[in-house]
Formats: sequence, structure tokens, C-alpha cells
Amino acid sequence: MCGIVGYIGEIDAKEILLKGLEKLEYRGYDSAGIAVLNEDGVMVFKEKGRIADLRGVVDTEVAATIGIGHTRWATHGVPNHENAHPHQSTTKRFTLVHNGVIENYHLMKKAYLSDVEMASETDTEVIVQLIERFSKDGLSTVDALRKTLHLIHGSYALALLDNEDEDTIYVAKNKSPLLVGVGEGFNVVASDAMAMLQVTEQYVELHDQEIVIVRKDSVEIQTLEGTKVERAPYKAELDMSDIEKGTYPHYMLKEIDEQPAVIRKIIQAYQNEQGELEIDPAILKALQDADRLYIIAAGTSYHGGLIGKEYFEKIAGIPVEVHISSEFGYNMPLLSEKPIFMFLTQSGETADSRQVLVKIKKLGYPTITMTNVPGSTLSREADHTLLLHAGPEIAVASTKAYVAQVAVLMVTASVYALAQGKTLDYDAVKELGIVANAVQAIVDSKEEMEEIAKEFLATTRNAFFIGRNVDFYVSQEGALKLKEISYIQAEGFAGGELKHGTIALIEDGTPIIALATQKAVSLNIRGNVKEVVARGANPCIIAMEGHEEEGDRYVLPKVNELFAPLVAVIPLQLISYYAALHRDCDVDKPRNLAKSVTVE
Repeated sequence: MCGIVGYIGEIDAKEILLKGLEKLEYRGYDSAGIAVLNEDGVMVFKEKGRIADLRGVVDTEVAATIGIGHTRWATHGVPNHENAHPHQSTTKRFTLVHNGVIENYHLMKKAYLSDVEMASETDTEVIVQLIERFSKDGLSTVDALRKTLHLIHGSYALALLDNEDEDTIYVAKNKSPLLVGVGEGFNVVASDAMAMLQVTEQYVELHDQEIVIVRKDSVEIQTLEGTKVERAPYKAELDMSDIEKGTYPHYMLKEIDEQPAVIRKIIQAYQNEQGELEIDPAILKALQDADRLYIIAAGTSYHGGLIGKEYFEKIAGIPVEVHISSEFGYNMPLLSEKPIFMFLTQSGETADSRQVLVKIKKLGYPTITMTNVPGSTLSREADHTLLLHAGPEIAVASTKAYVAQVAVLMVTASVYALAQGKTLDYDAVKELGIVANAVQAIVDSKEEMEEIAKEFLATTRNAFFIGRNVDFYVSQEGALKLKEISYIQAEGFAGGELKHGTIALIEDGTPIIALATQKAVSLNIRGNVKEVVARGANPCIIAMEGHEEEGDRYVLPKVNELFAPLVAVIPLQLISYYAALHRDCDVDKPRNLAKSVTVE
């Protein structure tokens, strides 16, 4: 979702800002802009569309050593030039970029700005107009900002320029992610370290309700009350070479291809010198002390959590509940006596999950974040972190981070079970190695996946994915992948539920993609397929070797059934990719979506 960059130093800021915004394109956005400040004043360049469109309107003759930039995903007001960031106050003295949502902006407009003609429909403009209003009352810029932040309610990460001060970027944060990067003779601002990794690896994390005064040679952190805070920087553990697309046409295809390596990296990361899987002893102890595990997640991570529930209950014997974070935060169920909470989040910045984490911490319960981004907000704020080791994932539609989540959930459940004295009927290290080979075989069969996409999804307006047991959860993820990048209306269902209503939607030619990887329910799912075929459906059965039958469209390499979700999802990812590709969709940046959902 929305991204922020800022630079103050000794060289021209424009290209640094534009390159930083390009690194944030993966988040999803619909407009972009930058503002730079020099002795002639502030100059704002913004445009609806992509960074390439923004580059077309930036005046290359303008030179400035301080500036801010933004990619916007519309929340208040349609995507257009007027609503794009940066926003300015009426006199143009103040210029602001902002991520988040200001919940009481209508009240602020009514109370303080009724005489101000707004240039946009955004909640962001209210912030910058408030700052100007209070500065006219005689407050300094930092005090006007502080008063504004005391009044507004909601989430924000913001960077502010004052036309009368060429030496400072004013920064503040609450709920939305924001970092300050430090360098020699310069400092930067970024909502994601990836944006400014081109210039520095050293970052200072910001806490909620803090103000930061950023100059080229200093970073001063204050609380909203004005108390100074000292905080050392940390090194961002990202490799720029991992971020580049290389020879691939899309990041999504690159990331699908990286999945065998991701699984092998997880084996290596969670293996001790004796070749046995292990996790942080403190995490293991926290799990052992709990009587119930609550998995909190959203979107693709929620589907991973459903598979994790199967692993923890069947392998480890831990009762598990899986909850959608946006619902749990405002409708908390009755909790067990000794709960532990695990937050599944690829980016570590998911606002829906973070608002649950904040509430759970206030209640004093232990928390674990499972994420792909070390140093992310949910990682820093939870008691413990389990890293996915998937490397940067740029495409909006998650593939390798999802597979990494399922693999690390399997590792954690297996380690817990062994620590409890349980005997496992599998060697997790060996089985994950088999899975990596199986995934490699599938990603090497791209031509066949492309043919399946052409055969079943070329012209359809909808599709259904069905499965039983864990195949049902994988079906839900497959349906989400298809609809989010190809815009085909798709749903994943438990096979037995079709006849309880959904079968009414089956028409001649309706694609039904069915998974059959579980021996206990293989005949059941095939019976469900027959039910829809009798109503005219076009079936595509993807079966595990050993459970295949004549007429199945694709046979998965054989793996242990417990590990089947790691393998069964790969064809669904590739089929979705090719369906979107042949419909001329923007595979990596689907419409209306964002990679890192930083607003509730």
C-alpha cells in the first residue's frame, strides 16, 4: 500500500526519490508524486498512474538536496492528480506526504478549517492545513505538527517540508510503518527499507506517536510530549540482488521459480549441527506453556494459517483457532486461560494484524510473528519472531512467502511434537527435501500449466476450486490467486458443500479445478466432480501420484500427504499466472490491490 520516501543531503534528491518510489511499486498504488525544496521554494510534481508517468512531468532542470515522495493507493477520493500526494497548505508553505487513515478528518475540517477551500478529497490535506493554521497562531513548525497530531485520530506515517526551512524534514508515525535511514552527510526517510537500500543499510526504527526532526547530519527523535529519545540504528538485512527481476518478464514468475530454493533455505535455517530441525528455545517454551494457539492473519496468510491449524493439531496436539485479523480485532472471542498468539504476515506491516497485536500485548499474552521481513513492525513489536527466509517478494500476489509460511508452520509443529516426546512417522528434513524436488519438477512444467490455463480459463467469467481436508484450504488459496491477478470471479469450496447451494451456479462449461491429494477423501472429491459434470461443468482434476485416475489433467509428484499443500498449490499459482498473462492483465501489480496493506 502507500509508500513514502524522503532525502536530505548534499546531492540532487530527485533521482534518489524516484528510484526509491520505483522500489515501492510492489506495494500497489494508483498515483505518485515528489516535492523538492531549494532556495526558490518548494516544487511539487505528481501524476496519476505509474512512476514512469511521474518521471514524464518532473522538471529535470530543477536541482534540490531535500525532498519527499509518495505512492498513493486511494482511500479518500478517487485516483487523480488532485488527490495524489504530496499535498500542500493554502499558502504553499507546508508540503506533506502521508500513509494511513485519519478517522476524524471530517470533524477537524468542521472545527478548524471551515473557511479553508480544499484542493482535494483526501484526509491528508486536512493534516497539512491544520499545521498551517496552527503556525499562523505563532507556533513553530514542530509545535504546530505536535498540536495537529494530538488532535487527529487514526493511523499515519508522514513527512513534512516547510518552505521556510531548507534544512529539515519533519517526520511522524502512528500505526503505519516508517523508518529513518542514516548515512554520511545525508539521511533518508522510507516506509520500507527496500526503498532506500540503494543509499544506506542503516535504519532507525520509529515507534508510534513519535516525531522526528531529520537533517542531513542529525536525527532527533521526540515523543509527542517533547521528550527526546535515543535509539541506535540497525542494519537492514536485505540483498538488492534478490530484488531485481533479472531476465524474468514478471516478478511473480521469478518468485514461483524460487520456491524450491526457499524450501531448501528453510531447511538450512531451521536445522542444527546434528541435522535436526529446531526453533528458538524461547518460542518452543512459550508454545509449551500455552493451552491454545490463536493464529491471526489476513488474505493469503489466513489460508496458510488454516493449514497450520491442521499441522499443529494433528502433529503436535495443540488446539488451534485461526481468525481473520480484521474481524478478531473488533469481535474478540472468549479466550482460553493460557493463550498464545501467532501473527502470520508476509510483510510484517499488515495493519489489520497489528491492531490485534497491540490489543493482545495490552492484555499481557505472549505473541509470535511469522514474517518474511526481519525488522518489520510486527516483528519488532511481538515477543518472538519466526522468519520465513523467502527473500524479498515483490509481486502483489504472494507465492513463495505463502509456501514459506506453510513450511515454517510444519517445521514448528514438528519441533514442538518431538519436544513433547511424540513419535513422528516422518523425517521432516527428508520430506521437505522431497517437496523441494517435487516443486522443482512442477515449475519445470510451465508449458503444461500454460496449456491448462488456455484450456479452462481463456474466456470464462468464473471458476470454482474444490477440495477436501487440506485440499480445501489450498483450493481457497488457488481461487484467491486466480481472481486477484486475472480478475476471473473464482471461489474455493469444500467439495461436499457444492450440493448445499453452490451447485446452482454451475453452467455448461463452468471450470471446476479439483484437488485430490488425500487418500482418505480421494473418492469423495471425485464423487463431487461427477456431481458438477452432470450439470455441465468442465473438470480439471489435479491429483497426487498414487491417487491419480485416467482422465486427470495433471499428476503431482508424490510426497507425504501431510506435505501435499506445499506441492498442490504450485500448479494453481502457475495456472493463475498464465490466465492473467493471456488476458493482458498487469500480473505483478493487479488493479486496486496492494502488497503491504498498511491501513485497516
